[in-house]
Amino acid sequence: MRLLPTILLAFVSLATSAGSSAHEDNLPLLGDTSSSMISPAQERLLGQEWLRLYRSQVPTSSDPVLVDYLERLVGQLAQYSQLQDKRLDVIVAENPTLNAFAVPGGVMGIHTGLLQYAKTEGQLAAVIGHELAHLSQRHYARRLEQEKRMTVPFYAAMLASLVLLASSSDSDAGLAALSATQAVALDAQLRFSRQNEQEADRLGLQTIVAAGYDPMAPAEMFEEMLRGMRYSRRPPEFLLTHPVTESRISDARNRVHNLARTGKTDSLEYQLVRARVRVTYAESPQLAVKRFHSELEGDTENAVASRYGLAMAYTLASQFNEARKTLAPLLAQSPDNLFYQLMATDIEVAAGNYPAALAALENLLKANPNNHPVIIRYAEALMKAGSYERSAEVLERYSRRRNTDDYVWYLLAEVNGLAGNILGVHEARAEYFILNGVYDKAQIQLRNALKLADGNFHRTALLEERMKTVQRLQQNRPF
Repeated sequence: MRLLPTILLAFVSLATSAGSSAHEDNLPLLGDTSSSMISPAQERLLGQEWLRLYRSQVPTSSDPVLVDYLERLVGQLAQYSQLQDKRLDVIVAENPTLNAFAVPGGVMGIHTGLLQYAKTEGQLAAVIGHELAHLSQRHYARRLEQEKRMTVPFYAAMLASLVLLASSSDSDAGLAALSATQAVALDAQLRFSRQNEQEADRLGLQTIVAAGYDPMAPAEMFEEMLRGMRYSRRPPEFLLTHPVTESRISDARNRVHNLARTGKTDSLEYQLVRARVRVTYAESPQLAVKRFHSELEGDTENAVASRYGLAMAYTLASQFNEARKTLAPLLAQSPDNLFYQLMATDIEVAAGNYPAALAALENLLKANPNNHPVIIRYAEALMKAGSYERSAEVLERYSRRRNTDDYVWYLLAEVNGLAGNILGVHEARAEYFILNGVYDKAQIQLRNALKLADGNFHRTALLEERMKTVQRLQQNRPF
């Protein structure tokens, strides 16, 4: 976090020298930058660099169940949106605040705290649909273009300010830092015009209705946000850039006045994922146990989700027999439910019963060979059981398919170290640092790998080419 003001200050300097060439500003050569409209290709490259910077500054979730669910939901909604380029990177920030954001270039960020506010999947889908509309209509670019300052350096400066606001759990501190670096003008660019917000509301509604959701979901989510504001002195981060008023709620209701409420409002999957988030934000596993136990004994919006959350809380509290007993009715009712099956293996891994967990995970992998949570949980279980080489094999193979997931590379580096594969450690760490934009450390790892690969022509050639790529990224980075 301490690097961000320095980064922003550098960007303000870039913005004031907007007439300089891309090469002089140490920016990527993305084609013709003399035009007032930044191209989608430029947005894509800047968005990817932004994502690397964000990862290096913000704690992100490594829960494969949560990440997989959100990736699938965003991907599903994108298919019904007006996005031309549907390549999206979903980043899940471990942050209890109500926030979601979409960065030009196809980056969708979701705070885990949003799942505590959104009571239903439809409400969550409404927020995502709205952000997809901002992307599809290129509202960032259009807003800046209107001010006749659309240049690559200024656009990069705007994205840098987004890192600060998106990564800060204290919005006042974020705005103060912007002011300290004389970037208040950049903050103004983050606040979409009323016209842009209305357009995003309208197109976001079209997206969720086409995807089969209840058209009342946006209005209901706005109301949840307003309720959240009433109990807080500071508005949630999302509302700083997306102000919600009574008139906006009224507009949302009027917009769907003639639409039948035939779409789905919720899903069991969402409530199970939401229970996972609620467990993680409890002050302790023991308090989470009390909370979910109380829900099951009294009133609960979803008894199945409360029971699932209780099983997870018992597991984290090391009460494994209670966890098994709590989960058993869910498995008996839906034995093929992957959420329950994975929870059962989580219990056994936590209890140190590795043979049972691995046997179950191997069966799940046969039935779901491409499932992200199953692959990650299998690799993690192998590592904890001491089968380091087998775990490394699984992760090495998976890293070829999911090569932009920094947690996959982090795990691979760890398990290679345990297996004594030092060359593999350096290679995996290099990829991890690249995805986090820490290019100096990535080059150190690659140099160490080159020393160990001496004599292996093929591997040396690959490492040398990777080194050139990292050097280009570092030389041309806009941030």
